[in-house]
Amino acid sequence: MLQNLLKKFRKGAQPNHSEQALMNAYARLPVSFVRGEGSQLWDTEGNEYLDALGGIAVTFLGHCHPKISEAISLQANKLIHTSNLFHIQEQARLGERFCKISGMDKVFFGNSGAEANEAAIKIARLHARTKNIADPTIITMDHGFHGRTLATLSASGNKNIQKGFEPLVSEFIHVEYNNVDAVKAHQDNPNIVAVMLEPIQGEGGIILPDDGYLAALRTLCDEKGWLLILDEIQTGIGRTGKWFGHQHDDVVPDIVTSAKALGNGIPIGACAARGKAAELISPGSHGTTFGGNPFATQVAFTVLDIIEQENLVEQAATMGGFLKKQLQQKLGALGKVIDIRGRGLMLGVELDKAYPDLAKIFLAQGLVVNITGAGKVIRLLPSVVLSEAQAKQIAETIHDVVAAL
Repeated sequence: MLQNLLKKFRKGAQPNHSEQALMNAYARLPVSFVRGEGSQLWDTEGNEYLDALGGIAVTFLGHCHPKISEAISLQANKLIHTSNLFHIQEQARLGERFCKISGMDKVFFGNSGAEANEAAIKIARLHARTKNIADPTIITMDHGFHGRTLATLSASGNKNIQKGFEPLVSEFIHVEYNNVDAVKAHQDNPNIVAVMLEPIQGEGGIILPDDGYLAALRTLCDEKGWLLILDEIQTGIGRTGKWFGHQHDDVVPDIVTSAKALGNGIPIGACAARGKAAELISPGSHGTTFGGNPFATQVAFTVLDIIEQENLVEQAATMGGFLKKQLQQKLGALGKVIDIRGRGLMLGVELDKAYPDLAKIFLAQGLVVNITGAGKVIRLLPSVVLSEAQAKQIAETIHDVVAAL
């Protein structure tokens, strides 16, 4: 059945233009999308798809949200870019709003999640200098993912993305996720300056820590004078049913990073900090050409406005719970399904093993998903505008495909 699906998958859905001029950085699936609305996408042949991936957690408000499109148009016709040599009122306004929802004191805006994490790592290095630590070391987690720059891929606990780029940036110590004792084992290391992790591991396979794990790390960091850095690139801006994933645990980090859903597709990243960590960046120590420009920050402000005005953080919790229940009901009896887990609209279906061409098979069924966690986890990151009918469709399609594997 599945092989027949793959054979029927339309070759014409691929782009008409040659990609020979592009570097071979991606193993692209055989589809080119040309239009989107809400949770739906259409390819070059007019075939319709249900998007359960949201551009990898980016389009939280769905594709072509009318208020976002209006904000893009208005700001594009007003002012797109100056530079950070001048005051930018849109940036200042977004900064105030972002700090309010995150509980941080100050924020730096860049262009991506990787840049936000780079800024966090640089702040940790500056923190080390205040403590006269010459060789600062950050504890990060196995299977964690923080980006593709040299520093952030070095921080990531994924050897596949590090291969070929050695020597890596030092010093990072990788320990087992969800294991407080693994962190405590390094508490006597005088060079440790920070602990950096995701509240829920995304690329690692939608891995949730035990209750109390983040709180225990917060306590340890306070005792040792370390910074607690939480990478909320994927979990932030309402996806898990709170503004930020760590807020489920009533934990406040020293630094929190954000991107993805913050711009709903417009590139923007944020690195926010509180207390002494918020004062370490000074003129000349960090910067960006495009980051925080009037265009990106006005769109991001509109994103936060829509989420707040329409109570979409609560909607993410409600719809995420509904989708999870549908998955449990539809897939619970399938022996190939090991676990169904997640929080809010960040869900994963773990299978008994990796199956080839799985993402392509789902595309042939009109469903956009991503396979992560060593090829065994179906990752679902749909938009908050997902309807109950669409949630049921996601669960039914996953059931039909998995049952036929």
